[in-house]
Amino acid sequence: MTTASSGSSKNLAVQRSDHTTIRYTAGGPADGPALVLIHGWGCDRGDFDALTDHLPDGYRVLAVDLAEHGESRSTREVWTMEEFARDVVAVLEAEAVTTAVVTGHSLGSAVAVEVGRLLPDTVSQVIALDGLHYLGLFPAQSEERAGATLGMFRDDFAAAVRGLVEGGSPAGTDPALMDAYFEKMVAVRQPAGLRAIEGLVHWDMDAALRETKQPITVFAIRDLVTQEAIDRYGDRLDIVLVDLGSHHFPVEAPEATARLLAEVMRSR
Repeated sequence: MTTASSGSSKNLAVQRSDHTTIRYTAGGPADGPALVLIHGWGCDRGDFDALTDHLPDGYRVLAVDLAEHGESRSTREVWTMEEFARDVVAVLEAEAVTTAVVTGHSLGSAVAVEVGRLLPDTVSQVIALDGLHYLGLFPAQSEERAGATLGMFRDDFAAAVRGLVEGGSPAGTDPALMDAYFEKMVAVRQPAGLRAIEGLVHWDMDAALRETKQPITVFAIRDLVTQEAIDRYGDRLDIVLVDLGSHHFPVEAPEATARLLAEVMRSR
C-alpha cells in the first residue's frame, strides 16, 4: 500500500490482485467511527471532498474510487455490484476497520448493500444517497427490459448518459450543472462504464435486500421518488425525502448532506 499525504487526509492504494488497484482517501483518527463513501457511476471519490470537510471531527472517513473510476485501475472481466463491493472490502481490510457505516451514491448504493452483505459483522448501517428507489435501474430487470436499456447505451452512449442526467434533474435544475455532470459521466473509462451498467440492471436487488441484515436509510430527492417505489420498498428501506437539489445533491449541498450522515452516525 502506498501513501501520499494531502493535508489531514491521505491518498492511499490497495492492490486487490494483479488486475485491480483501488485508490482511496482516508482522513480522521484511525480509531474513530468509520464512515465509508462510495461514489456513483461515472463519478469518483472527489465528489465527496466538500462533504467530508463538513463532517464533525472524530470520524474515520474513507472515500473510495471504484475500479476504473477516478484513479483506480483494473483489467478484470467481472463488473458486477458484488465485485465492486469487493473493491471496498479490500479497503476496509487494509484499514483494519472492525465496524463501519457504508454510504453509497446512486450505483454506489447498490455497492454499499453488497458490502453489507459481504461483511455482516463489520457494517452496522447502509446509507443510500438517491439510490435504490429507481425502479427502472435497481431491481433486476427482465431480459427484455435490460436488453433495451443496454441497447440504448451501446447504440448511442452519449445520448443514454444525457438521459440519465436529465432523469436525475428535477425541474429548475441549472442546465450548466447538468452539462457538467454529463461531461464527467460520459468520459467514464471503457469497457468498464458499459459493463457496470450491465451489472446494475442485472443486479438482483430484492435478493440482496433479503440477505442484508443491516438497517438501510435512503435519502432521496423528493421530486424523483415514485409512490410505486415507496409502496414496494417502504417496509425494507427507511426512505427519507429531501429537497437538496438534483440526483447529485451530495455535490450540490455538501453541508446539508454531511448533517444527514452525521445524524445517522450518532443514532446507530
